[in-house]
Order: sequence, then structure tokens, then C-alpha cells
Amino acid sequence: MPNNRKRLVGRVIRSGTMNKTIVVEVERMHPHPLYKKVVRTRKKYMVHDESNATPVGAVVRIVESRPISKTKRWALEAVLQLPEQETVAVRDVE
Repeated sequence: MPNNRKRLVGRVIRSGTMNKTIVVEVERMHPHPLYKKVVRTRKKYMVHDESNATPVGAVVRIVESRPISKTKRWALEAVLQLPEQETVAVRDVE
């Protein structure tokens, strides 16, 4: 029996402000109907994160789910890529 739920890939833009909820921005590129220029469309989704441990900047896959709250209709399926940690070089000051 196939699973027909929609899946989207996006980047976490807000995490930790709400309990078990992250905000994921999904970017879609499509041609304009009249001018045929490629247009970027961004949409934000409220996503249920049971582990509450996904950091800002992570690339995640979300899946359609039952309504969890007034605004949450998506659940976190997998973390595809964690954000790169910035390394700060420490210099000796003399």
C-alpha cells in the first residue's frame, strides 16, 4: 500500500521559540505564466518536531500529516543536512 502523503524539502528558519514546533521555509522555482522568467516563491510551514532538537539552518524533509493544531499540518520526517558550524580563529594578542 503506497504512502500518498506530500513531502517537501526546506530550510529551518525558526526553532526553539515554540515547544515542539519549527518553522520551515520551502522555496519553489517555476516559470512565470506570461513572461516565462523563472520566479522564486517562498512559503513558510509550521512543522511538528517531536524531538525538539532541530537547529536553525538545517535542511529537512517534511511530510503532510493530520491537523496537530490550528496552524500545524506538517510533521518532520528527516533531517537531511545539519548547518555548518562556524569556526572562530583565536589569535594570540601580545
